[in-house]
Amino acid sequence: MPTDPKKSIDEYGPKMTKENGLWNLINDLSNKKGITEIAFNSPRSIFVEREGQFIQLNVSVTKSEMYQFIKEVADFNQKICDEHHPIMDGNLPDGSRVNIIVEPFSAGSPAITIRRYLKTFKSLDTAGKLFGLEAFWVQFLRAVVVSRANIVVSGGTGSGKTTLMNMLLAEIPSTERLVTIEDTLELDIPQSNCIRLEAKTVIGGGEKSTLTMRELIKNSLRMRPDRIIIGEVRGGEFFDLMEAMNTGHDGSMCSIHANSPSECLNRMENLYMMSDIELPMIVVKKQIATAINFIVQIGRDRSGQRRVTSIAEITGIEGTNILMQHLAKYEDGVLVSTGIAPKIMSNLNQKGDLPLDFFSRQ
Repeated sequence: MPTDPKKSIDEYGPKMTKENGLWNLINDLSNKKGITEIAFNSPRSIFVEREGQFIQLNVSVTKSEMYQFIKEVADFNQKICDEHHPIMDGNLPDGSRVNIIVEPFSAGSPAITIRRYLKTFKSLDTAGKLFGLEAFWVQFLRAVVVSRANIVVSGGTGSGKTTLMNMLLAEIPSTERLVTIEDTLELDIPQSNCIRLEAKTVIGGGEKSTLTMRELIKNSLRMRPDRIIIGEVRGGEFFDLMEAMNTGHDGSMCSIHANSPSECLNRMENLYMMSDIELPMIVVKKQIATAINFIVQIGRDRSGQRRVTSIAEITGIEGTNILMQHLAKYEDGVLVSTGIAPKIMSNLNQKGDLPLDFFSRQ
């Protein structure tokens, strides 16, 4: 794969079949603002998502164009996608994420789902309002990142976890060394001192080579990172990330699929146990409580707009319960302070330059 995937399809010349109607349609849609998803359910059932709503297009492609697209995308990602390897996650040349499943596991035709890479969302300052973030919360989140607090971005499918993580990553000082680990490259990393690792299976020459998320996290500890960034945690690799967070890699970050901070806590416990390392649940809870500082919850409002709906701080453990306090909640279309200041306020002040009386101003 090219070292800089964030390019137009046309820049790759003969690697992509420009006469392919499907590629042409994607190129045309890439010039349309606000489209976050492109779904090819079948040759004649094509939808785009804009502002949280799916809209069917009055266009069609051929099945042969779909399979030609699949072959070229698989080659671009150094993967194989066929009846023996029917599911593929990868990227398009512009950085958009693509998921493919082929027949006979999808009825009648392949199914192609593209999560578009939106180039305009760069920083909290320039794009914070995408998530309903006013200047007060932009300043707070910047202090959280700069002070090297450990953050979990929690949200459902399509809620914008990757987009928000990209905005938070843009606040990390350029002097720090990052190692990012993803199963599909999606994060947009502005720092030059960054190593990007991808968990994948590469098939070539009749041989298969696989590196898992867990193996990459363990290896990243030998690469002298200041922070370890995980695109999305889905399994036992959460155990290894917690170990890293608890052994000096402050300021690390990951995303988790969950619909509320409480659900996120439950999911973290379940992910921890998926590591096949047998530990008492109280030990698991203590690890989580000491590793994670903040959960930033995102979701969609009634109109389909992405919003930060809650900011919660994990403050410790009491008995068998992880303690959590909500600093902000989404009410009447606005993210408002609950009036509670973070437990680590002194750290946010000393390292993130956040005034000690910050929350009394709200």
